[in-house]
Amino acid sequence: GAARSAVLRTTMADETETDLFGEQAVLCGGMTSLVMAAWETLVEAGYPPELAYIECGHEVKQVADLLCERGLAGMAEAISTTAEFGMHHAAPRLVDEHLRRAMRTLLHEIRDGSFSGSMRRDLEEGSPWFEAQRRGLAERPIEEAGRRVRDLTSDP
Repeated sequence: GAARSAVLRTTMADETETDLFGEQAVLCGGMTSLVMAAWETLVEAGYPPELAYIECGHEVKQVADLLCERGLAGMAEAISTTAEFGMHHAAPRLVDEHLRRAMRTLLHEIRDGSFSGSMRRDLEEGSPWFEAQRRGLAERPIEEAGRRVRDLTSDP
């Protein structure tokens, strides 16, 4: 039943490399970094942490759902005109050649084995770097703001 929705002809290498890249560049590394940077920018400017969390983190699912359901252009049609104009206005300033070079570097490290080697070495040493990253993320102030927002928005 796994092939009921879609099957793409690919290779194990392509699937592995694109999966690792997507996770690092967009889905996990990119998204969390972008959410944190935007949240920090708003909080530093004096906005309430909870409001900043709602605008920069909590609403990610709404936009992601639109993207999955409708594609990029369909998502753009579904959001407000102001949000769509802002998307086109900001995107080229956020995703510039520096970011594209960083993405190419990430992909190169995945393809040449540097990423897996780094992960393997850390694991062999008892994961000190990885565990420090986990602790650091959990201790960021955005986490407390997010907890408060989720408490306010969760069903009783």
